[in-house]
Amino acid sequence: MSSGDNGEEHEVFLSFEAVSDAKVLIISIAARLAGMHPQTLRQYDRMGLVQPGRTSGGGRRYSERDVALLREVQRLSQEDGVNLAGIKRIIDLEGIVGDLRQRVAELEDELIRTRARLAQVEAAGFPRRDLVPQHQRQTALVVWRPGRKDV
Repeated sequence: MSSGDNGEEHEVFLSFEAVSDAKVLIISIAARLAGMHPQTLRQYDRMGLVQPGRTSGGGRRYSERDVALLREVQRLSQEDGVNLAGIKRIIDLEGIVGDLRQRVAELEDELIRTRARLAQVEAAGFPRRDLVPQHQRQTALVVWRPGRKDV
């Protein structure tokens, strides 16, 4: 809340839809938005549950995504009874899953591009079917004797 000229307090609502990763919220605002005490945010930072940005003076700065993560930590702890070590593991695994999903999407895009390129090459008449070797079973026997100088 901020005080106006007449001493009244006004709620301030911030929207970060387009910049949800922007580290702009000071700890007191992030704590209020997450429904926690600032000391809890400091503890979660020390534990690695959330990684706020830092100012040149060392002050913590949180993003909307950080606040959402803090709310999820609180939900897992209070509603599901998960301890903080378990929550840390869940967060780490969700990060890995997110990275893997991104990599799968990249590989799927690459596969689509490769198949399209292959279709273009084949449509252009390559490879020529008359140059593709026939795979016939070979029955020849080759004998190799190392080190012999019988020639």
